[in-house]
Amino acid sequence: MLGTVAILSAGLAPGAVAADVRSKQWYLSAMGAEEMWKVSTGKGVKVAVVDTGVNPDTPSLKGQVLTNDVPKTLSYKATVDYAGHGTSMAELIAGTGEGDSLRGLAPDAKIVPYRVALKGIDKAEYKKAPDISKVIRAIADSDVKIINMSFGGRIDEPGLDEAVKYAHDKGKLLFAGTGNEAQKDGEIEYPARYPYVVGVAASDESGKVGKFSAYGNYVDLAAPGLNVPVWCDETFRSYCPGIYGTSIATAIASASAALIWSAHPDWTANQVLGSLIDTAGRDWAKDDPSIYLGYGLTRPRRVLVNSNYHPGPPNTDPLAKENARGVVNADGEPVSASKEPEPEPSQGTSADRDHTSATASEAETSDNTTLWVTAGVAAALLGIGGGAFAMYRSRRGA
Repeated sequence: MLGTVAILSAGLAPGAVAADVRSKQWYLSAMGAEEMWKVSTGKGVKVAVVDTGVNPDTPSLKGQVLTNDVPKTLSYKATVDYAGHGTSMAELIAGTGEGDSLRGLAPDAKIVPYRVALKGIDKAEYKKAPDISKVIRAIADSDVKIINMSFGGRIDEPGLDEAVKYAHDKGKLLFAGTGNEAQKDGEIEYPARYPYVVGVAASDESGKVGKFSAYGNYVDLAAPGLNVPVWCDETFRSYCPGIYGTSIATAIASASAALIWSAHPDWTANQVLGSLIDTAGRDWAKDDPSIYLGYGLTRPRRVLVNSNYHPGPPNTDPLAKENARGVVNADGEPVSASKEPEPEPSQGTSADRDHTSATASEAETSDNTTLWVTAGVAAALLGIGGGAFAMYRSRRGA
């Protein structure tokens, strides 16, 4: 698996964020975090971060990482992060913000760390890393509710689809980034393209999809994923600005689910996901999802502040059509991604986006490839959707 599965954030080595790192977390105000935290902070919800490892000793994660919840057979260096990526994802989900650090969207959720073999791991340790399929099955048998997978690859790993289905049947919610190579071929990566995995695209401050964000019929939701500070590298000396990727969006989507599940602990995974889909920001028909932003932008606030909100039936899968037989075209043939040409950037409007700026974001450029999925992905991040919500779409036909 070495070299076939990669983390889905683009990084910058120099140029650390100043002490006011939380001022760079624009999405917290955009999503109405302070208002949501009056209702829910994610307390009581465990999120498994399957990644490059999670450092439990950063100021933001002290007391947040449940190392004893990891089975010993799968715990090899789970708390030694070889890239800084897994720790960043954990902080975006459940960071406390202590010591001028990142604050997670669900700051009272807890993190269960798993270190798997992703691109960048030392070759000497590659064989020691636990198998991803075994990790997913172990999480499925635990009391973790959400599985965050901020990674992707082009190879369908043997047994991983069965492990994903097993976790889904055990009532878990699984989120994965769609990939960062839209400008290459648009192909959505595994595990996001598996049934029962929520594929997450990355949006900017105006709600537009990032130009790098892989698009197609396996995009289910979108979340902020541009111009977000994360750790520069595995030394944990400083945060870096201008980072972007579907990794970040995946973590924020997982945190959104944690907020809702914490407020409604009796809901099923179907109901939590259904509520995210139902309240997602979009200006298209709910049954005609965008190939760029799926069913829309995650807005957990719409669920949390509405005391009269009622979820759907507990046993009804909100993605049943896609999950039952995979995404198909009008002829009933399986499809993996849209082959439409990349649309031109659209000016559009911010539509129904909560508390957002109408100005498209611009990320810093970099030739550093420490956290790249592949070298050479352009860093021009103008949106490629219509306004805050992509106007270009194609019917899934499922």
